[in-house]
Amino acid sequence: MAQQSQADLVKGLVDAGVHFGHRVSRWNPKMEPYIHGKRNMIHIIDVRETIKGLLRAKKLITQSVAQGKDILFVGTKRQARHPIEEEAKRCGMHYVSERWLGGTLTNFRTIRARLNRLDELEKLWNTGQIESYSKKMKATLQREMDKIKANLEGIRKMERMPGVMFIVDTRREHIAVKEAKKLGVRTIALIDTDSDPDLIDLPIPGNDDAMRAVELIVKELADAVIEGKQTRPEKGDDAAAQPQRKRSSRSQFRADEARGGAAGASEEPSTEAPPSEQAAPEPATAQSA
Repeated sequence: MAQQSQADLVKGLVDAGVHFGHRVSRWNPKMEPYIHGKRNMIHIIDVRETIKGLLRAKKLITQSVAQGKDILFVGTKRQARHPIEEEAKRCGMHYVSERWLGGTLTNFRTIRARLNRLDELEKLWNTGQIESYSKKMKATLQREMDKIKANLEGIRKMERMPGVMFIVDTRREHIAVKEAKKLGVRTIALIDTDSDPDLIDLPIPGNDDAMRAVELIVKELADAVIEGKQTRPEKGDDAAAQPQRKRSSRSQFRADEARGGAAGASEEPSTEAPPSEQAAPEPATAQSA
């Protein structure tokens, strides 16, 4: 059954044109191991390498999600925007599909401040307080809210650094790649023949301009997220277990320290007592001498 589904996946990817690269003149020589050949001055990507990279990516994502880490999907080009948003919502993970703002990861405090501003603006509309503003101010605030929501809606619930980031077209999202590398976030990317695979931890060679191919690959990765969530420990149990374990270890350490200090304090008089008791016979021995 698994082999059949994998064969279907290969057929679907080939039908979607995942093996078509860029023109020969635009290639990156580092992509040579992933290229099968060329036809009509266009590089043909080795589909076996695509499947190999996809299976490794699915395994990494499943393991990371099972450990409680989050995945960030990034794809702002027209072909990737819709599938990134849809599949990220389906698997309950974070995404950036409109525009990658510089500092989204490295300056996350500022991004969080903008999200707090979005909450404030939405509160004005929800409570009806916006009606007290002038028509011009209302339009200004509406534009501000729409802009923040378009850029940051996908990472609204992201409270911590993601464990893995998936990127479509690393040349376009080079800022996201640099920020992930700087913070040590593992990266998976769908890279075409004009990209540099050395910048990515786990490359998936394939046509990043074919909308159907992008949809299939993102769908497979979203399925891996859902699979990892099924083996993820429950949040309530995990949250209750971990602090309890930490507190007990600290209290145990403090208790041991306190016991050690009390024992040391109780031993000091006992070590000093014998000399005081022995000090009394000394004059007697001196007198007897």
